[in-house]
Amino acid sequence: MPETQLLGGEPSNASQFIFEVDGVTIGVFREVSGLELTVGVEEYAEGGENGYVHRFPGRMRWPNIVLRRGLIESDALFDWVSKSAGEGFAANDNKLTRTTGAVTVVNWQGQRLRTWQFNDVFAVRWTGPQLNVDSEQMLEESLEIAHHGFKSRTP
Repeated sequence: MPETQLLGGEPSNASQFIFEVDGVTIGVFREVSGLELTVGVEEYAEGGENGYVHRFPGRMRWPNIVLRRGLIESDALFDWVSKSAGEGFAANDNKLTRTTGAVTVVNWQGQRLRTWQFNDVFAVRWTGPQLNVDSEQMLEESLEIAHHGFKSRTP
């Protein structure tokens, strides 16, 4: 049985996550959730067979991806989000332009370790920072994206 090789030959820790759309960097994030795949199960009860029910793979489902980061000065995120909502969406005759997105894990040395490429990506939610002068918490924003599945690859 072949051995499973760890990235770089040792356990890897991520330093940051780069989110790109059609090759353009939207931002660098500190947390990504939703990298998940669920395959539904279809059951078929065969007449006369009482010992079991046949089970077959069904539809694949992927939850939305949620990316979190500290507040930054770049407008790249809002420039992209505006294409799927509001005036940018209306300017495109209310047609959604689906794009290819990618999340790449980057280690502390700046090496790209693994990329997940998402099909037909569009933004569905942005949450801004909680503003409170009495709070010592870091200002944080989050982005939620929908997609039609992903592929995983090493750079």
